[in-house]
Amino acid sequence: MNQKGTYDVIVIGAGFAGLYSVHLLREHGFTVRALDRADGVGGTWYWNRYPGARCDVQSIEYSFSFNKEIQEEWEWTELMPAQPEIEAYLNFVADRLDLRRDIQLSTTVTSLSFDDAGSEWTVDTDGGDQFKARWVIAATGCLSEPLDPAIPGVDSFSGPTLYTSRFPREGFDFTGLKVGVIGTGSSAVQSIPIIAEQAEHLNVFQRSAAYSRPADNRPLRPGELEEVKADYESLRLRQRAAYAGLVSFGAVSFEGVTPPTRRILETPVEERLAALEELGWSAPGAWADVMFDLEANQAGTELYAELVRRQIRDPEVAEALIPHYPMGCKRQILDTGYFETFNRDNVTLVDLRSDPLVGITSGSVRTQNREFDIDVLVLATGFDAMTGALNKMEITGPGGRTLKDVWEEQGPVSYLGLAVAGFPNLFTITGPGSPSVLTNMVVSIEQHVEWIVDCLDHMRDSGYQRIDAEPGAQEAWVDHAAGLVAGTVRNSDACNSWYLGANVPGKRRIHMPYVGGLPAYRKKCDQVAADSYEGFALA
Repeated sequence: MNQKGTYDVIVIGAGFAGLYSVHLLREHGFTVRALDRADGVGGTWYWNRYPGARCDVQSIEYSFSFNKEIQEEWEWTELMPAQPEIEAYLNFVADRLDLRRDIQLSTTVTSLSFDDAGSEWTVDTDGGDQFKARWVIAATGCLSEPLDPAIPGVDSFSGPTLYTSRFPREGFDFTGLKVGVIGTGSSAVQSIPIIAEQAEHLNVFQRSAAYSRPADNRPLRPGELEEVKADYESLRLRQRAAYAGLVSFGAVSFEGVTPPTRRILETPVEERLAALEELGWSAPGAWADVMFDLEANQAGTELYAELVRRQIRDPEVAEALIPHYPMGCKRQILDTGYFETFNRDNVTLVDLRSDPLVGITSGSVRTQNREFDIDVLVLATGFDAMTGALNKMEITGPGGRTLKDVWEEQGPVSYLGLAVAGFPNLFTITGPGSPSVLTNMVVSIEQHVEWIVDCLDHMRDSGYQRIDAEPGAQEAWVDHAAGLVAGTVRNSDACNSWYLGANVPGKRRIHMPYVGGLPAYRKKCDQVAADSYEGFALA
């Protein structure tokens, strides 16, 4: 191993969380080195470059709030930014704050091991470099470790095989080609309309229909960005006070919207249908009982189904595009022309629930009843969410236990999503047990980074070298988080989502994101810090 130096902190990742960590740690006088496997900064938005990749949060909200100059200088162009614009923004931030001198790219962290006697971590990389640090911050992202699909014959396909999670940086021209897309999650829903415009023919192999709605994206109007900038601080305060750290989701504003009080099961069917005319795609969820009662949820799904049927000419295709699982079980997707794409003559929907996938040959995708010739295979098969990137590294704590072993035995447990008992001086940004993916990620990331750096300040000022989550506090937090989701649609037997890890064979079923809302979570974190880091053992 090539010893590369000792730092106060090693940060793993150079996306939103990694960049802010490097900046704030330097501001507080800590020596820091960030490591990232990519050859550029951007994290998720470096890798997510498939056709149509776009954020579902408004650009003016999906951005850093900690630096007024950056807020003033950066010019967003669209309501919801596309991947190239977000990646460019993060590169702008890295340059504006001179962060690159403390970031080492093209470096994959392979293992972390904790020295109990010295209370420090040794960090090893794929290139043979070795670092030592008192603390490690894992800024590895919630959706950063792709799942390789266990499809028979996938390696035998002779044409190009493209993964939406690691799409070619130079793009890909589908013109005149027969394309097969496997999967209909967010990346597929965004890319399918664009691929369909180019391809000779597109076959979409759907395992599970998606809840999606029009994004209603548009260019920012003249003067619109300037109006926000004139009172950006007000927007930031409203974000921090909002349940999901969001003032708007896509083009839909949450401001002034009160929680619904009408119960769908107490409302006549004709009045439910009338809500479609009044509320459009917001109607299926505009009821007080749809997230807490499966019968009510099914009634909401019927409203959603009616909206889908209105978009699709072929009744059989429409029925196949109606989700079979509870509404709210998975994050709703925002799309541009997704359902309309299935009205095209060059697009075929293959419903794998009625005609299961058998395997892939050198030039085709085979289902139980048919064989589809294709030139290009696109795999949109998802991620090992929230824990995958951490499990891929061999993280060994005192006594030789690995984090992967702990999570395999107990499920993805943590204290506040910030730390795991038995792994001292290791912080996880937006880890399992934090609001993370149920919120505006940038708002959650800023809160986590600031809490961690304040904690390190406290340790340095008080002479502490070691911090570890207490098992009892961790267990209490896991029980509290589980109690909030118990009895809701999200935790029902009918819901098998990546929130629960259900897309990963063998993963213990725990609802990973915290559903109590960002304000309640921030209050808990602040209380823990104010009470001398209650639930943590400092030494």
